Amino acid sequence: MKHKVIVVVGPTAVGKTKVAIKLAKTFHAEIISGDSIAVYKGLDIGSAKPTTEEMSGIKHHLIDILEPYEDYSVADFQKSARNILNQQDLSIICGGTGLYIQATLFNYEFLSEKRDDSYSLQYQALSNEELFALLKEKDPSIDEKKLHPNNRKRVLRALEVLETTGKSIHSFNRKAEAVYDYFICYLKADRNTLYKRIEQRVDAMIEAGLAEEVKALAEQNIYPKGIGYREWVPYFKQECSLEEVTEEIKKNSRHLAKRQETWFQNQMDSHFYAVNFDDLDQTIDIIKKDIQVWLEK
Repeated sequence: MKHKVIVVVGPTAVGKTKVAIKLAKTFHAEIISGDSIAVYKGLDIGSAKPTTEEMSGIKHHLIDILEPYEDYSVADFQKSARNILNQQDLSIICGGTGLYIQATLFNYEFLSEKRDDSYSLQYQALSNEELFALLKEKDPSIDEKKLHPNNRKRVLRALEVLETTGKSIHSFNRKAEAVYDYFICYLKADRNTLYKRIEQRVDAMIEAGLAEEVKALAEQNIYPKGIGYREWVPYFKQECSLEEVTEEIKKNSRHLAKRQETWFQNQMDSHFYAVNFDDLDQTIDIIKKDIQVWLEK
């Protein structure tokens, strides 16, 4: 019998942590953080890590497990998350990007080691067209409909995969078979209401000392790429104001919210729930009933 996994996803500020905690208490499950930033120590405010108080005694995994200078990839998450999922009859994944969730729940196979950033140097003299022609020569199966010649980063990756594994990047295995029996809860909200909550969340982060957190990381030559961190570079170069940085974070958070919803609508078998912020327990009760039906199948 497959291990069962409840996944709680949705945009920032929609209440994922509260919902996941309630579900964990009801179904006696532990929570795996699906956030690619929360794995790092010291990246607390920008990642909106749940506090000890918010965790409410529920065991959380994959939070504060790495130093901020260490690498972390979707393959790393897949391996770590599955090690935990395979030890439990029922687990909860809270948050995370669609690719992280999909790679964990489905039979994704990663054919190559982590990208070597210096790999591109040996081909820097080649134009995009010449680089793609070289790839086609080495791997005639390359399909331009799947890999555009001007996508230099992916073309380089295809060459790297071919030379390190002897296999075409098209054999990167993304099979449709699910490894786990899963139930995805996507929390959504009225767009205007959600955007107001996102703005309030960002303002609260600024007040809590996000600028100081990012500055401390920059002093260690660490520049996280996640939203809430990457927007600060021009500010510390005195190229923009605090107000402009704040608005940029809000804008990027809104755009991410749109992309996430579209992705889960089109790529995953997801259950969408409209969040009632005035009575979150009402929303949770509906989710609980649906999950109970799923568990009894």
